[in-house]
Amino acid sequence: YAAIAARTKAVCFGSLAQRGEVSGTTIRDFVSQVPDTALKIFDINLRQQFYSKDLIEASLKLCNVLKINDDEIKLVAQMFGLQGKDEENCEELLHRFNLKMVALTCGTDGSYLITKEASSFLPTPKVKVADTVGAGDSFTAAMVVGLLTGKSLKETHRMAVNLSAFVCTQHGAMPEYTRELIT
Repeated sequence: YAAIAARTKAVCFGSLAQRGEVSGTTIRDFVSQVPDTALKIFDINLRQQFYSKDLIEASLKLCNVLKINDDEIKLVAQMFGLQGKDEENCEELLHRFNLKMVALTCGTDGSYLITKEASSFLPTPKVKVADTVGAGDSFTAAMVVGLLTGKSLKETHRMAVNLSAFVCTQHGAMPEYTRELIT
């Protein structure tokens, strides 16, 4: 898979898929071979007991973009002895692990995209929720599209918020949508 890794423009990985020794080693090995110019998104996904501080730290050292939610930032802050507000803790992780960006989603309370140069907050659109499954992944997917196509931080954030809100109005994690949602 070295040839695939060398051509990769973006890779997204999480902690849950790394819970097994073989899958964890394979994921970390692949991500380590992806060029530094690529987006290496760690969508943390802390579930039950399937994570450790060592796993989180190793993944933070491999990634250059962190996607985390408001529950997960509290756990990670506790792990790393961070005592600020959620946004401050995201900024601390950004600097501590030399990340390009941290995306913090807070459910109905909005979301943040944080870089070293700028920060964007957007409220969560009020929609009739049918199903929240897939909302976080759709946020991440639209964010990647925005970053890869050179959109501004605000444009990228708006695309992520809009797609995520749309997914919440649909049943199932992968509804059909129009291109206009992510342009």
